[in-house]
Amino acid sequence: MTVRLLTNIGRLWTGNDVCSNAAILVHNDRIAWVGRAADLPQSVPGVVDDIVDVDHVENLGGALVTPGLIDAHTHPVYAGNRYAEMAMRSGGSTPSAITAAGGGIGSTVTVTRGTDPWTLCNGVRERLRDWVLGGTTTVEAKTGYHLTRDGELADVRLLRELEKEPMMPRVHVTFLAAHVVPPEYFGRQRDYVEAVGSWCADAAAAGADSVDVYCDDGHFTTDEARWVLASGRNVGLLPRIHAGSDKRRGAVQLAAELGCASADLLHNTSDEDIALLARYGVPAVVCPGTALQQGNLPPVRRMLAQGVTVALGSDHNPGYCGITSMSLVISLAVAAFGISVGDALRAATLGGATVLGAPDRGVLAPGRLADIVQWDADHEGAFAWGFGLKPRRVWRGGTPVQ
Repeated sequence: MTVRLLTNIGRLWTGNDVCSNAAILVHNDRIAWVGRAADLPQSVPGVVDDIVDVDHVENLGGALVTPGLIDAHTHPVYAGNRYAEMAMRSGGSTPSAITAAGGGIGSTVTVTRGTDPWTLCNGVRERLRDWVLGGTTTVEAKTGYHLTRDGELADVRLLRELEKEPMMPRVHVTFLAAHVVPPEYFGRQRDYVEAVGSWCADAAAAGADSVDVYCDDGHFTTDEARWVLASGRNVGLLPRIHAGSDKRRGAVQLAAELGCASADLLHNTSDEDIALLARYGVPAVVCPGTALQQGNLPPVRRMLAQGVTVALGSDHNPGYCGITSMSLVISLAVAAFGISVGDALRAATLGGATVLGAPDRGVLAPGRLADIVQWDADHEGAFAWGFGLKPRRVWRGGTPVQ
């Protein structure tokens, strides 16, 4: 049993409110007490009989403290890079020209399939480590670059095993075999959709938490997405959907129909779609890095005004965005979407916890996981200024991350 007292917190952003001159008492991996330091009790039943007997006291020097950040949308299981493709796109090359030159998702599938498991695992481990060192203690991580039954299931198991290693973030695993149609199924898209649906039970058994479908032009239709998501939901996986840039696809309507755990990306989202998200309580995951790359910003302020729960994601992937810093994502969300720092922070903590169905994190309150970040700042406004604010210290479940 370990009891840790964090004191001299200049400004505590709990996820619900702000408290100055605060303290946090941690018992094992949970928060036992949080509030103004002046109100710190002399004893906490079941935790410590006398506050002077705590195992560790840490003075945080008047710093800003927040919950551990949550990245609600990532694609970290891949090998290789697509830097040349990025250069082509920035020079005005069309998607067809990039594909003709050997780029696109298919190129990552080819390289990932040809990479030995040890090398692939090391690459994913390094990325996850970057997230937690940057203050992100929970990462939603998708499969989707093997596109075979065995490869996708191996990716699920890889993510589950890495989460068990010391100093890794918590991982919410999403099964995204319905990313694109692999080359061996060319001309047989329906066959692939049926195959992916049949793999969902195995994905759940391997440790997946969610199932996702990329519903957009060049990917999968709403009918195909409905089949896969229903198959996943029937075996206990939370349904998610990449609701991409083509509003004619009806991805948001499908998310409302199925009660998806999230609708993600949401470029070109209409007022009608926003009303559907609000009416059916479907959270939105928005990714400012990718939105800026594509020059297509989702209307986040209108979503918030309509009462839609918003979460932030990096959309880390090999083809568009290499961000692993959620503090940078917060900065970009403030600058690109025109939302407040408070709204952006909430989307990167409580919003992410809501999307992932994880009520034990995202807020600093008694009984919640002690995922805590001390920042190199004394006010949350530094996120809007810093563009990649650095943490001084990160605790995952009450244990410092070194």
